[in-house]
Amino acid sequence: MTIKVLGHKSPDTDSTGSPIIWAWYLTEVKGTPAEAFLLGEPNTEAAFVLKHWNLKKPTIIADVAASDRVVIVDTNNPAELPPSINDAAVLAIIDHHMLVGGLKTRTPIDITIRPLACTATILHDLMGADFARAPTAIKGAMLSCILSDTLEFRSPTTTPHDRAVAEKLAADLGVAIPDLATRLFEAKSDVSSFSDAALLRMDSKEYNVAGKELRVSVLETTAPKVVLDRKASLMASMEAVAKEDGADQVLLFVIDILKEQATLLVPNALVKQMAEASFGVKVTGDTVVLPGIMSRKKQIIPALKL
Repeated sequence: MTIKVLGHKSPDTDSTGSPIIWAWYLTEVKGTPAEAFLLGEPNTEAAFVLKHWNLKKPTIIADVAASDRVVIVDTNNPAELPPSINDAAVLAIIDHHMLVGGLKTRTPIDITIRPLACTATILHDLMGADFARAPTAIKGAMLSCILSDTLEFRSPTTTPHDRAVAEKLAADLGVAIPDLATRLFEAKSDVSSFSDAALLRMDSKEYNVAGKELRVSVLETTAPKVVLDRKASLMASMEAVAKEDGADQVLLFVIDILKEQATLLVPNALVKQMAEASFGVKVTGDTVVLPGIMSRKKQIIPALKL
């Protein structure tokens, strides 16, 4: 039976590219038929990557069946996975996020979680010498994943190894990293066609902090004004999105890639209290700028408290 390789809901570039990369490896190198799947529409940057490297968009699925054999990449959080994931035969997890817990497997499995900026970097390492067989599109997807997750090496999650792998890939492909990164970030920043609710869910993860169920959303952009000009309607939509998703609050951090800072929207007293307790700032309006904050994984989630 074909193995289903999938990442998290609200798929970004890494969670779109890494299933494609690993499905190629399992199929073409290991001789084990595998196919990449998505748990939602890819974001604008991920859609650009698929088109740029001439990759077929994986089929979008809402759930898995008990008969499915699954490899999970770029997450280990059950809240970001299909509702029936614990019923399926999970074979492996490959990830770079903190261990959340809650997944239950039928048998012992292979788990690889490494403190790198990008799942695709881990896939590169796991393939070893076999990666030399990768076609241009797979190498291009891997480079794009790393540049996206590291924000072209600006993110504090970036390690020297992520950078070295990206630079090697770029050299192999004859690609100028600044040029590709600019095109990635331009695609990521094009959010004009999205509703407020879609923006709030576009790059979003669920966490429980101090007993509060939070949807923590980030929008990484080179044009933050485009998003912040919509702050009133975005804040007005937060309550409905939270209610629909079973959360107490939506937090939206608008990441300015070029200035290397985040702006947090502050719609109510709860977010004001959380911002001041978490980041040591004084909130006086409906937004607060957080200099140097770029990473949800490394800087935002570990800091959140009430």
